[in-house]
Amino acid sequence: MDANDLFSSCRKGDVARVRYLVEQRDVELNVRDNWDSTPLYYACLCGHEELVQYLLASGAKCEANTFDGERCLYGALSDSIRRLLKDYKRITAKTMQRDYYEQFLQTLLEQGSYSDVTFMVHGEMFQTHRCVLSARSEYFAHMLETKWKGKAVIALKHPLVNPAAFAAILQYFYTGRLDIDVSYVEDCKRLARQCKMGELIEELELKCKQVQEFVSNKPGTCVKVLTLDPHEWQLQDGMSLLADSALPAELRVGYGQLPFDLTDSFPSYPDICFRVEGYDFLCHKAFFCGRSDYFKALVEDHFSEVETLQSLPGVPVITLHDVSHELFTRILYYIYSDNTQLSHDNVYEVLCVADMYLLPGLKRLCGRTLAALLRDDNVLHMWKTAKLFSLARLEDQCTEYMAKIIERLVERGEFAELIREDAGNVTARQETDSIPLVDEIRYHISSNVQTYSAIEEANQKLHALEHLLSCIGLDC
Repeated sequence: MDANDLFSSCRKGDVARVRYLVEQRDVELNVRDNWDSTPLYYACLCGHEELVQYLLASGAKCEANTFDGERCLYGALSDSIRRLLKDYKRITAKTMQRDYYEQFLQTLLEQGSYSDVTFMVHGEMFQTHRCVLSARSEYFAHMLETKWKGKAVIALKHPLVNPAAFAAILQYFYTGRLDIDVSYVEDCKRLARQCKMGELIEELELKCKQVQEFVSNKPGTCVKVLTLDPHEWQLQDGMSLLADSALPAELRVGYGQLPFDLTDSFPSYPDICFRVEGYDFLCHKAFFCGRSDYFKALVEDHFSEVETLQSLPGVPVITLHDVSHELFTRILYYIYSDNTQLSHDNVYEVLCVADMYLLPGLKRLCGRTLAALLRDDNVLHMWKTAKLFSLARLEDQCTEYMAKIIERLVERGEFAELIREDAGNVTARQETDSIPLVDEIRYHISSNVQTYSAIEEANQKLHALEHLLSCIGLDC
């Protein structure tokens, strides 16, 4: 429903509504409809310049010379929007903030932190990680255990191995995304064929056909870069294999989605061990340090750790005391795959640990799980939780729920006390200053009211809220 609302608001040019959906409801900006169109495309097509500017600054994808970029440019209603698109810088601070996992994987590839194998391709150097390559490609997993076994530097000298195509394949392994100059597509397909990546070849051929049809029907357009967007489930399944392998053998039953006979022979190349309640989790610094500043500081503080694993000499052991092995398992899967198993029984505990380990993305995931558990009897407690852990979307969902049941809610003393507390939290508040919680509830009561019956219902709810405020002596 939120995605449909986003498309509709972009067509209408409702900047305030789009801002609310993106910043409060956390709607994905680059979602596509049945016609393969994005919210940015509709904003360009309908000529809403201010909205286009906001979408670009918030992370909407529109790279020059790509299919999406050229489509937006061609469909733009005005020259000012075309200039805006051409001046667009793809990576902004806001963009990086929006998708922690995608940014982490891209940074891991670009910076090569904790790299353990380097490829040299006709003079160009690529720092990579054995664990990622093995998890994402059976071909690389086999080669790293046979022909390339034990090598820290691997030279690829075959004249048909193009460095640009190799870089694109690595990007695909790490992020699920692929950007390649159209002149190198055949080189990329040849390399994919060597690596036995049939699905990637099919995707490239389909995208080439799509671009050719677009260019032939739109004179003046020029697509120079071919882009494949990631399939999240494929990437997450591949990275989940690393989490499967990190689990102690006695804990593997019931966790993960892949058959565990794969993990028995899968070489994951761990370089750090976390010991939790006597269980040894064989992990990777690249993931734990890249995903969490807490673990980065912890690992760096233990760089001279004397204890190592007897079975894997050289792999340091760090003992964690403030978490159970069950909760650490949830953290483990999130760190590797950006997803984990949450239920109403464990979500509060996972949320607390996610906050301690500085994992904002996991906190948001917990927030989505908590939102599905909203009921009349827990909405006030849930709102307090959202405020405590800075879960903006859950906080908004709670106030939206409160707006729906406000006529029953005003009869509860706990709700009145909550309003008093929120009013007291406003610094130097005057008698007639607004109260954030009340303002949010009013907004949800009044938003999208169009029919006469809906107006009457909204007025009744607002009257009930005003009556409560009068009774407790607050005017806002």
